[in-house]
Amino acid sequence: MNKNGRPRVVITGMGAITPLGLAVDEFWNGLISGRSGIGRITQFDASDFDCQIAGEVKGFDPANYIDPKEARRMARCTQFAIAAAKEAAVDAGVQNPLPDEERVGVIIGTAMGGFEKSDEAVVEFRRKGAVRANPFAVTASIPNMAAHHVSRTFLTRGPLMCLVTACATGTQVIGEGAELIRRGVVDMVFAGGTEAIIGDFAIAGFSGMKALPTHFNHAPEKASRPFDKDREGFVFSEGCGVMILERLESALARGARIYAEVAGQAASSDAFHVAQPDPGGAGAIRAMKWALRDAAADPCEVDYVNAHGSSTPINDPLETMAIKQVFGDHAGKLVISSTKSMIGHPMGASGTLEAIACVKSINTGIIHPTINLENPDPECDLDYVPNVARHAAVRVAMSNSFGLGGQNACIILRKFES
Repeated sequence: MNKNGRPRVVITGMGAITPLGLAVDEFWNGLISGRSGIGRITQFDASDFDCQIAGEVKGFDPANYIDPKEARRMARCTQFAIAAAKEAAVDAGVQNPLPDEERVGVIIGTAMGGFEKSDEAVVEFRRKGAVRANPFAVTASIPNMAAHHVSRTFLTRGPLMCLVTACATGTQVIGEGAELIRRGVVDMVFAGGTEAIIGDFAIAGFSGMKALPTHFNHAPEKASRPFDKDREGFVFSEGCGVMILERLESALARGARIYAEVAGQAASSDAFHVAQPDPGGAGAIRAMKWALRDAAADPCEVDYVNAHGSSTPINDPLETMAIKQVFGDHAGKLVISSTKSMIGHPMGASGTLEAIACVKSINTGIIHPTINLENPDPECDLDYVPNVARHAAVRVAMSNSFGLGGQNACIILRKFES
């Protein structure tokens, strides 16, 4: 049992598909080297767009993970999810088929789902008519299809869920997966977030919201610059992260390697605006405080915060203010960094990839930098590990995700101690 007398939940496997590489080690090595995964868009002709850059996943071949015929009937985000889940399962030493399929759940979230499949199908439908409508487009585009296909791949028979909570999705799936285990419903959960909608409509829509950078098309690697005074907006990207969460007793019984413990989690709502956060940061503050309470952790125990750090003019100083409110004097001692500075913002996948970065920091004693932090915003005056990775012991880490619609999620990860 944990400090609150609840079952302990641990992380035993991880998988990642990212703009920095197609596996966790590639992702992590890119992060600690301070390498940007942002480039000019190649998935469509963006030459007439105000924003012409994104964090694309390069070199991904679904045939390496999925039967080609099946893959053609899936959205790209679903393909990502299967690939990352397979890496996580191998990493965790999970058998396929599973020995107790009814005790395994799947929660794979996404902000947008297979949006590109429905977009393509509508264009085709308008051109050729109803008799040529793609029968697979509807199912491919539904947000829960990534979760379905992961469940089908591993023949899990426990709870099957899809969370859609905008940019908070990837963090909240970990919290909800931990809750399923704490409640005794399952012993194991595939928990992940996935996103792949780098398309003309999505880029045009977010550009219309004035949310994307427009002055870095000539230098894409410089565009994502959280906490820097020259930031313009978030860089749209894609990717997927999947974690294997497991009841501690189950992990110990099968001799699994344990990376870290999911010590606490929380989610909250701003109930304020569809796109802008509560100007007082109240929702973010609640999520962080509640997650600390769920973990029975004092704020002074936290060593590292993986910030939402989206590189937007409003969110970065707001998150800085919220951290100061939650941590008080300890805020100045925290080490904080933004993964998005290197991979951009893969929406529903962000939180899970950032949680993987936290786990790697706990296990390696290395904290990746916030790159492009060249001219710090005076309102963002905490230690954001500018430009170069740092060695530091991390026993307790917090990961924040704040999304459109006032969605806030926070998890606390702790170094595993038996």
